[in-house]
Amino acid sequence: MRLINFALIFIFCLVMLLFGIENTQVAKINVVAGVEFQAPLSLELFLAMGLGAILAWLFGVWTRLQRFLAELPTLRQLRKQKARIQELEQNIEGFKVEMQEQQRLLTSSEPYTTEASLTNDASPSKADTR
Repeated sequence: MRLINFALIFIFCLVMLLFGIENTQVAKINVVAGVEFQAPLSLELFLAMGLGAILAWLFGVWTRLQRFLAELPTLRQLRKQKARIQELEQNIEGFKVEMQEQQRLLTSSEPYTTEASLTNDASPSKADTR
């Protein structure tokens, strides 16, 4: 891609150079009544092209700035929502830890009571069969 960009820029500069060499006639520019300039035609065209490029760039910056300012409330709202999501995710992690702790406490106490009730229930039934 860099090679293609370089080739395009090189060809554009070469065409501009050849255009400047071929158009050296002096032309007169009237800016306002009574103010005029004389310069080679190629120089005048390059200046006009440069001024047009600068104005196009400034217009692009202006429209991008307007779009950014229009989207600013939405961006603020998104930032608040992301912060709220992080807070809720942290709460969920805390609740998971609590649930695991409660689960561990329940599972550690259940086998003891279950075994005791099983041994009490199993003893009389064995005695009855004998």
